[in-house]
Amino acid sequence: MESYDLIVLGSGPAGQRAAIQAVKFGKRAALVEKLEVIGGTAINTGTIPSKTIREAVLHLSGFHYQGIYGVNYRVKEQITMADLAFRAQHVIKTEIDVTRAQLSRNGIEVFTGIGSFADPHRVHVAGSRGQAEYEAANIIIATGTKPASTSLVPFNNTTIINSDQILQMPVIPKTMIVVGGGVIGVEYTCMFATLGVRVTLIEKRPRLLEFADTEMVEALCYHLRDRRVTLRLNEEVESVEDHHESGVVANLKSKKKVSGEALLYAVGRQGNIDELNLAAAGLEADSRGRILVDEDYRTRQPHIFAVGDVIGFPSLGSVSMEQGRIAAANAFGMPIKSNRALYPYGIYTIPEISFIGRTEEQLTDEGVPYEIGIAYFREIPRGQIRGDTTGRLKLIFDPDTKLLLGVHIIGEGASELLHIGQAVMALKGTVEYFVDSVFNYPTLAECYKTAAFNGLNKLSKT
Repeated sequence: MESYDLIVLGSGPAGQRAAIQAVKFGKRAALVEKLEVIGGTAINTGTIPSKTIREAVLHLSGFHYQGIYGVNYRVKEQITMADLAFRAQHVIKTEIDVTRAQLSRNGIEVFTGIGSFADPHRVHVAGSRGQAEYEAANIIIATGTKPASTSLVPFNNTTIINSDQILQMPVIPKTMIVVGGGVIGVEYTCMFATLGVRVTLIEKRPRLLEFADTEMVEALCYHLRDRRVTLRLNEEVESVEDHHESGVVANLKSKKKVSGEALLYAVGRQGNIDELNLAAAGLEADSRGRILVDEDYRTRQPHIFAVGDVIGFPSLGSVSMEQGRIAAANAFGMPIKSNRALYPYGIYTIPEISFIGRTEEQLTDEGVPYEIGIAYFREIPRGQIRGDTTGRLKLIFDPDTKLLLGVHIIGEGASELLHIGQAVMALKGTVEYFVDSVFNYPTLAECYKTAAFNGLNKLSKT
């Protein structure tokens, strides 16, 4: 039986980084992936395809230039699912090739097949080429998630779908129902609305994206409504009817009926643990398939770790990568630094939302005094040049020490622009840093200087 220092179950962002980090420590690592393609959900059906589709939507719809040339401006009049899939498939293939090359270059053995525990140290792999068992001193579970399913929704892979099946839609519908106001549901709502689809978004909670800053979410909701999206908040779907030729009907618990040509069900995701045989390893998962871990990402078995989406929130590709790296370091007792309070969030809505640090609501609940400074893209020359009049950047800082407590941005390029604030927060900088710095002109980075002046001017008047 082959022995390894580390076996990783799952080849998504978390699994890749864990295996590579182990090799960098001089350890022997193997990676088990049940699909013939590498990369997990992130590359094949989730992050990479959805963000590629988003870019295709923005380009083909002419969205970025409608503020300059008018709302009727389009690069392509009749946009099809084939147009969106063409670009997505190209990027997926490239990412798979890059990932395989990286794993190979680092000497990581990849086993294709369903991995399951035979006991706490042995992993059984069953694939099309046969079966085998391997043992390891340490094991990392990075199997990710799959869309949650329900008997209330009769999925048919064409007009009633989950988020992994977007590219299987034969045509872009004229009307669409999106069930679920989390990140995935809101992102796809934005994409289809930008294509001119009349979208109805149904969410059982009173607001969208509850973990994000209220002001930024309110701004997003304004833009959604401006693109003719109907928001049904505090509403829950009771059942879904597939009327085949005539479309889909969602019956709400409030007795309302919502009709559309297609329905996307995006209510949560479930951990991929069904085939792991966790009991053989002395482990278990909760009702949503999430595995409980401690601060070091250890399970109740000290040599078995779990990382990425399979452990739950925040379920971000960037964070999953870091969790994999940290778990590998902890497995081998290697020192590692990572400040979880400074992990950034990127929500690829249209426009984007990105933030780091705490929100106004969190600081208020904690009784922490703060001041804010805001800059609007429309008041920055670069914003006018780009025709982006919707964006804004908000700095939250301590009024006494001037230390930066949070950065919240909505607008195109928000996820890139955020990293300036991230660096300042990581180095324990103050809002005065932005006042004293010179930024290229004209750039959106000037928003930091404008927001800093706005915030500090409020202090001088008190």
